[in-house]
Amino acid sequence: MTVPLTTPFRIGDVEVPNRVLLAPLAGIGKWFVRLQARRHGAGMAVSEMVSSFALHHRNRRTLRELLVVHPEEHPIAIQLFGHDPEVMRSAAAIAAGAGAEIIDINMGCPVRKVCSAGAGAALLRDPELAVRIVRAAGEGSGRPVSVKLRSGLEPGDRSGLELADRLVRDAGASAIAFHARPASRRHKGRPDLALVRELGRRLDGTGVPVIVSGGLSSAAEARRAYMESQAHAVMIARGSLGNPWIFEELTGRRTAPPGADEIVAELLWVIDRAGEQLGDRAVAYLRKFYPWYLERLGMPRRANEPFQRTGSLDEARGLVRGLAPAADPVTAQA
Repeated sequence: MTVPLTTPFRIGDVEVPNRVLLAPLAGIGKWFVRLQARRHGAGMAVSEMVSSFALHHRNRRTLRELLVVHPEEHPIAIQLFGHDPEVMRSAAAIAAGAGAEIIDINMGCPVRKVCSAGAGAALLRDPELAVRIVRAAGEGSGRPVSVKLRSGLEPGDRSGLELADRLVRDAGASAIAFHARPASRRHKGRPDLALVRELGRRLDGTGVPVIVSGGLSSAAEARRAYMESQAHAVMIARGSLGNPWIFEELTGRRTAPPGADEIVAELLWVIDRAGEQLGDRAVAYLRKFYPWYLERLGMPRRANEPFQRTGSLDEARGLVRGLAPAADPVTAQA
């Protein structure tokens, strides 16, 4: 029987207050994006992926931007990527020192730059190394280690399923976030939820939760995937972009879509928080955010053009404040 999404669960010794999580969002998931998800009901958020080598070598910008943890976002998982177990051991210790309750290892990223370095989804080709990396992360941090991985590299490849089993039994992984699409398909096609169910059966009795991930663009899709996969939790990625209210839908805090005033207020909150962390660099950084919120407001595509030309945060705020009267909110999917 599938338990309600509002039920707490555990990853190792860490209790997560509900079963709706924010996925790691590369280039996006800074502290204020994670805090936003928590404000709207996510039980936990995972950071954008952080280079283990950058942490090991104490890269200043990485430490200043990617390792910032807000006091109100605990519990927090920091996601690391890399191919060297000893470097991962060091990086995991640094991440734990920054406040991470859980260390998450990326073994699913399909991006060529990451895979060509032997990290991300490339680790599906080397299960022995993958086991050593997860073991080192746990030993270095003293924290539970979760792993996010793909079902395989190419269609029909089940190497991710086999590796997930080994990571739990041989490396002590405390949770598996399973994206049941091959790395070569990236974000195309429907995830194979039967593979998630199979992984759950394999790990039955271990106490290790399986978290279903991938292709969940609405609350309805997330609920369906949770039920059909028989996973222990659900992880939302792209479905949360410009739509933090998806966490309220999934945890029963909201039944109606947000109004225009709510959407405008939320975008202003994002602008303010980005400014706190990034200063003047937030002007360019935020340009990827505006289309998500404008679409939710029902604005035409051309409405995005002035936002892409903004030269200051005050100019962006002025444009946002002018949106509410003309906005026609898009009905959120149930």
